[in-house]
Amino acid sequence: MSMFCYQCQETARNQGCTVRGVCGKPSDVANLQDLLIYLSKGLARVNVIAEKNQVKHPRIAIALKDNLFTTITNANFDKEAIVKKINTTLDLREALKKELQLGDEGMPDAVTWISRDVKAMEAKAGTIGVLSIEDEDVRSLKELITYGLKGIAAYGEHAYNLHEIDEEVDHFIQDTLSLLLDDVSVEDLIGHTLKTGECGVKVMALLDKANTRAYGSPEITQVNIGVKNLPGILVSGHDLKDFEMLLEQTKDQGIHIYTHSEMLPANYYPRFKQYEHFVGNYGNAWWQQDKEFDTFKGPILMTTNCIVPVKDSYKDRIYTTGSAGYPGVPHIEADEKGYKDFSVIIEQAKISQSPVEIEKGTITGGFAHDQVVKLADKIVDAVKTGAIKQFFVMAGCDGRMKSRDYYTQFARALPKDTVILTAGCAKYRYNKLDLGDIGGIPRVLDAGQCNDSYSLAVIALKLKEIFELNDINELPISYNIAWYEQKAVIVLLALLSLGVKDIHLGPTLPAFLSPNVVDVLVENFGIAGITDVESDLKIFLG
Repeated sequence: MSMFCYQCQETARNQGCTVRGVCGKPSDVANLQDLLIYLSKGLARVNVIAEKNQVKHPRIAIALKDNLFTTITNANFDKEAIVKKINTTLDLREALKKELQLGDEGMPDAVTWISRDVKAMEAKAGTIGVLSIEDEDVRSLKELITYGLKGIAAYGEHAYNLHEIDEEVDHFIQDTLSLLLDDVSVEDLIGHTLKTGECGVKVMALLDKANTRAYGSPEITQVNIGVKNLPGILVSGHDLKDFEMLLEQTKDQGIHIYTHSEMLPANYYPRFKQYEHFVGNYGNAWWQQDKEFDTFKGPILMTTNCIVPVKDSYKDRIYTTGSAGYPGVPHIEADEKGYKDFSVIIEQAKISQSPVEIEKGTITGGFAHDQVVKLADKIVDAVKTGAIKQFFVMAGCDGRMKSRDYYTQFARALPKDTVILTAGCAKYRYNKLDLGDIGGIPRVLDAGQCNDSYSLAVIALKLKEIFELNDINELPISYNIAWYEQKAVIVLLALLSLGVKDIHLGPTLPAFLSPNVVDVLVENFGIAGITDVESDLKIFLG
């Protein structure tokens, strides 16, 4: 066993990747990422002490979020980048210890261990990984909380990029990382798991505020999925601030800008519609990028996670920024003011071929909470008259496994008096099926990115209020959610913290959940897996 990682849905045999990640992550990078998280816990512990002594360094909260985000599945494969972040974390920790005159006596190993030698780092990483926690249930809950923190950190970093900060969120990240160094009972860890979900709701609300303040509330939009006749730049990942900077820098340059995968919802924001050279979405979910990046022909900017191993056929025209990284791929850094210079990408685009058209037509989206609330009367009338019998939340992630065709077949099999509420790249399994509408209400309502699952919770709470119900679970809403990585984990925990029950999760239950932890989730929240479309429909439709 040269590594051990089971944080994503596609982990080998639904047990764990032990030689190389199914995602393509090599063992040395996986192990160094484990070390980065371990040392982040040590930095968090020292900063907890510092803040008790009225010493504050905002840069530490930024670093902790970035470290967590960097280790999300399909974010960063670049060993040099991970080593650099380890060294930065050690620098921050040691400087803070010196300022506090804090000795090593009585401190956890994550606070005292230090080496700048990469081989020593790799050796250390082999001793502090996931399996170093012997108790299966404690390990399971600590990893569940850690993966929730990674999702919180991702959304927190996006909000920070738009100048929105919630110190309570930052403190929760820090305090929880520190807590994870301690011996904590299973009961206390279960309690903290729900607190992690509560923080997830808070950070998604923060990001929603950041996005809508900067770019307006998403609107119902017909998005072009064909191509134009000019060279283009394709933007994938999740970061809207990066997207805005690129749009500004490409005005009047004879270049078209397209979104890909989780960047599709950028098409729904009023602010971005002002850019005439922003012309639509190209392609589908993240895992198809190896083919779609080939046919695009122009340069590609990966703003965050969801990068897959890069093919030679487009390696000379792909760039990373933010949390993303890949060996041999140029990385665009921000300056001290957060500005990123994309001129190298722009110049390459000018001499590139136009994209090859892979599909035509439009898809409709933009059903975030503000837009749906405006339609509330129409939706409520449709429910009261029986035109809409049930809503199905089918948010979450897409992935490569053939078993995910289940979600396409499930959407097709749903009765015509049902509506799908979605967010995240799971929608690519059914958003081009032309499932029709109910009295002008599309049967697929796309709220946006994975973080916009928050909108689905807001919509449910609003409907609960309108129908004067006591319990969110009394609504005619069923949850059949696909998951892949750690942002989906925090969405799940957020829903649980809001009291949502009977969520079905697939295509498999997480490998990091021990049998006893699964039992707790089943007993207290009715969590279930999926089976086949016909059997599951009988359960959902009663």
